[in-house]
Amino acid sequence: MRIFLFLSLLAPLCAGAPKIDTGEINGAKYLIEVPDSWNGVLIMYCHGYASSPGNFDSPRQQSAMNPFVESGYAVARSGYAAGGFAVKEAVQDTQALRRYFVAKHGTPSETYVMGHSMGGLLTMALVEMFPEDYDGGLALCGVLSPSAWFVERHIFDSRVVFDYLFPGVLPPPDKAAPRDPGVTKKIAAALDSNPSAAETFRRYVSARNHQEAAGVAAFFTELLTELIQRAGGNAFDNRNTIYQGTPDNDALNDGVKRYAADPRAAEYLRVWYTPTGRLTRPLLAIHTTQDAVVPPWVPGMYATMAGQAGSSGFFVQQYVKRAGHCAISPEETTRGFNQLREWKTKGARPLAGAAR
Repeated sequence: MRIFLFLSLLAPLCAGAPKIDTGEINGAKYLIEVPDSWNGVLIMYCHGYASSPGNFDSPRQQSAMNPFVESGYAVARSGYAAGGFAVKEAVQDTQALRRYFVAKHGTPSETYVMGHSMGGLLTMALVEMFPEDYDGGLALCGVLSPSAWFVERHIFDSRVVFDYLFPGVLPPPDKAAPRDPGVTKKIAAALDSNPSAAETFRRYVSARNHQEAAGVAAFFTELLTELIQRAGGNAFDNRNTIYQGTPDNDALNDGVKRYAADPRAAEYLRVWYTPTGRLTRPLLAIHTTQDAVVPPWVPGMYATMAGQAGSSGFFVQQYVKRAGHCAISPEETTRGFNQLREWKTKGARPLAGAAR
């Protein structure tokens, strides 16, 4: 937050500096930047998963947004009223902020939504739910699939496989556990103690090394605990899952622990959010080819859903040849947005495949 206080103080002294508008709407802090020579286009930005709400000091987020403000676009960001997998709150808070922007700063000529990771899921949801409010969406490294399917088939299953390989290291994935600041080191020590099992887990989650695998397992543990608290129970069921991707799949399926889902918790995650695949506005997705947190096969699900809904003409997916979650550069983000806007305003549909 300090950087934005500094910018707010600096704005009156610098010719062309953006006007900074900060405050709180229904418990959600917000940040709006309106350039001195605003081009009339508004970008609503949705941030990704964060353990606490109201955080605007991410260097990655700011470096991605700066080029747009410098190019004349207004950018509005909500911190959401809740942390964690706050899809429900984020949808409501982003819409409230958009309405506030119109009332305070005027009606934009065009409005787009973009976001990283969970923010990519929100981009998809907002374009589907409120097509009258958005001209298009740019989903970056996004969870473009049903939330329940993604978390169950990637995050929950990865934790179940980890527990099979390293029993007793982590709390059960169906129970909320107290936050453990040392969990990443604990996982890393377990991986180092059993190189063979560590290699199996690393390959299962497509992590590049033990350090990344430990970070992924720690994050998945935090997210599952938060979801249990949010939804009121375990939302995931692996009783009918047949696992593969290890040197001995038979032993894995015989030995892995099975869990039943709490119906109420599963319903919460189904509502927030299961996409319809129905689009009337263009949605461009960009993903890296090596991502252990949201693997590139996840947004492929949305391509299938859009096709089944007859909306393939409104969805394009591109990839960046790079490893890491959300390792998409500001330049690649800007190019993607420019293609999205050309698509909406001139009908020039971007090419699928490698980001250009």
